[in-house]
Amino acid sequence: MRGSSPTLRKRRLVSELRRLREVAGLTIEEVGERLECSASKISRIETGRVGVSPRDVRDMLAAYGADTATLEELVQLAREARRKAWWDEFGDIVPGRYVGYEADADSIRTYQGLMIPGLLQCEAYTRALISQVLPNASTAEIDRRVRLRKARQALLNEDDPLRLHVVIDEAALRRLVGGAEVMRVQMARLLEVGALPNVMMQVVPFSAGGHAAMDGPFVILSFPERLDSDVVYIESTRSGVYLEQQSDVNNYAEMFERLVSSAQTPRESVALITGIARTLA
Repeated sequence: MRGSSPTLRKRRLVSELRRLREVAGLTIEEVGERLECSASKISRIETGRVGVSPRDVRDMLAAYGADTATLEELVQLAREARRKAWWDEFGDIVPGRYVGYEADADSIRTYQGLMIPGLLQCEAYTRALISQVLPNASTAEIDRRVRLRKARQALLNEDDPLRLHVVIDEAALRRLVGGAEVMRVQMARLLEVGALPNVMMQVVPFSAGGHAAMDGPFVILSFPERLDSDVVYIESTRSGVYLEQQSDVNNYAEMFERLVSSAQTPRESVALITGIARTLA
């Protein structure tokens, strides 16, 4: 069920712990003194860098003077946040936090300029891409990465599927990752997924010139519960950046709208993809 995974539960928990501390008028240092622990521990809990046990939650809420109902609710949230998720087994090859957010999201808006977005990739394209980006990856590691990507793609075909609005730069369509045969299969995959009712796919053509997202790719994740605010994810080679300040989210949402206005309509985009596929024959 969307919004119920450990990842989003943890995010909701630490956000509420931070809010309640601020309502109580306590600094992180003061909380550390009251609980006889380091201020850095409280800071790491509030930023989600470490897990928080039900006992930690009880101690913190006692210091904040929270009522019994709030205490019980957040302790239960702490228990749920400690559960294992299916993507934990891939924690060594992918940021579990992002996969958890993606699994919890009810809609995603994303732009990709240099490659086909992961949720839309065919297996051959994924294998070729990983082999080129990670030349030292073993066959076993590539297989695991492909398996993870397929599991993520299943979100688009669930009974209550993820809603995806994707904008792709024409450059990603014309770059021959894996060669012409792989790209023919990839174009067919794009046309297949783009036809799903929960997917809107647009292409920014070369003829559009410069556009709002030339700085790089990004993802805006939205969740089913109003308590869970949108998150912007910016992927980098070593680690991802998560932007949660409302002003940052608003900036990227506005950027996406400008990008959409520069892109071709879904129907025009299908025609462009179809045309590119013909050149690969």
